[in-house]
Amino acid sequence: MKKLLTIAALVLAVYGAQAQGTVNFNNRVTGVVDQPVFDVGGTTKLDGAGFLAGLYEGTTLLGTAVPFRTGTGAGYWNPAPDGTRSSLVTAAGGTATLTVKAWEASGGATYAAALAAGKKTGTSLPFTVVLGGAGSPPSLPADIASFKSFSLVPEPSTIALGVLGAAVLLFRRRK
Repeated sequence: MKKLLTIAALVLAVYGAQAQGTVNFNNRVTGVVDQPVFDVGGTTKLDGAGFLAGLYEGTTLLGTAVPFRTGTGAGYWNPAPDGTRSSLVTAAGGTATLTVKAWEASGGATYAAALAAGKKTGTSLPFTVVLGGAGSPPSLPADIASFKSFSLVPEPSTIALGVLGAAVLLFRRRK
């Protein structure tokens, strides 16, 4: 009887682990989403492995960060070989609130590391997705159709220099 209960518990645990919702981490899907990510200023698209993008649920990075494409694909991250990400919190068929974060790769493998290193970073507005993976057979991963473009913000030292310059101009005018 103990063996039967143990096997049943293991089967339920494995089934529960597979029940997490899935999402297609791709910002360019024909007819669904076409939202590039821009550098500071909002006109130049992020280009190449010098920048990374990650999909976050709360503060948790889902999967690994990926580099951006180059040339005509600039502004779009490259999720190859597989853009499927699994939620660690929301079950298949449930609604998850996600954000995309992008940063300079020289700052580290995560957004937090790049932020701490004073590199250019940016975060999308939160968006919701009804996750795939529900049903039998499981549904396809959900596309991030409600994701919107965003731009990186300058590194903190650039902002500090700008504030310092403005302060010098104001101080100089008073004399």
